[in-house]
Amino acid sequence: MIGFIVAGLIIGALARLIKPGKQRLGLLATLILGLVGSVIGGTIANLLGTGDIWELNVLGFVMAVIASILLIGVAEGIAQSRHHPAH
Repeated sequence: MIGFIVAGLIIGALARLIKPGKQRLGLLATLILGLVGSVIGGTIANLLGTGDIWELNVLGFVMAVIASILLIGVAEGIAQSRHHPAH
């Protein structure tokens, strides 16, 4: 479980480094988005037959980072819409 949390934090941080622009996300949000991205990436890699969802492999890691980047974009969009409601 601790390894899963550390991997999620690393994946979330890496996704934030890759995604251009400044993200207004705290450590907890980075961790959660990294964990969710890890599950999504692991699931995709598992569906492609590269290994188990909880197994660390290159394709799963890459897919997890991509999923986390997309999730960060979604989280930013939601946060912006809360601060700037449409009229």
